[in-house]
Amino acid sequence: MIRAGDVLENPITGERLLFRKTASDTDGEALVFETFVEPDGFVAATHVHPYQEERFEILKGAVGFRIGREELVAGPGQRMTVPAGTAHRFWNAGEEEVHFLCEVRPALRFEQLIETMVTLASEGKTNERGMPNLLRLAVIANATFDTVRLPFPPAWVQRMGLALGAPLGRLLGYKESYAAQDEPEQVDRAA
Repeated sequence: MIRAGDVLENPITGERLLFRKTASDTDGEALVFETFVEPDGFVAATHVHPYQEERFEILKGAVGFRIGREELVAGPGQRMTVPAGTAHRFWNAGEEEVHFLCEVRPALRFEQLIETMVTLASEGKTNERGMPNLLRLAVIANATFDTVRLPFPPAWVQRMGLALGAPLGRLLGYKESYAAQDEPEQVDRAA
């Protein structure tokens, strides 16, 4: 479970997230985190939050956005709002690390999704774009369909695919969330 102050780093996409407010801090109303993206870093895929608004405030660097059909670059002091149901993605559009504040309203299962995707990438269980294999992705996407989905094909087609893929993925042992295992407690035998 993510807590305010936690940091997650995705070695594949070049993103580092510092959580400021979690769903439990805001009673599910919002998730607020700072994002740092290395040069050539990016969000794993173009996606849609069907019921969530996502707000960005650029603090440092140049962030490229594709929001709907519009592509633009935003710099320090600029704010971007992605309405619910709008396809979008972002990337570092410059040669220095970018830093922005991100707020997602309501939080829904966004924290779980982020933790799952970052942990899988950190453990080498994704491709070069930061995406897990299709059956693992089907299990995750089925559980978080109201939080995030692909912009294409239509939602009903995605649901049909997930209805077939998710059970197969679960049979293979894939779970809807994936978090780093806690290290075993070290016992001081000298005491």
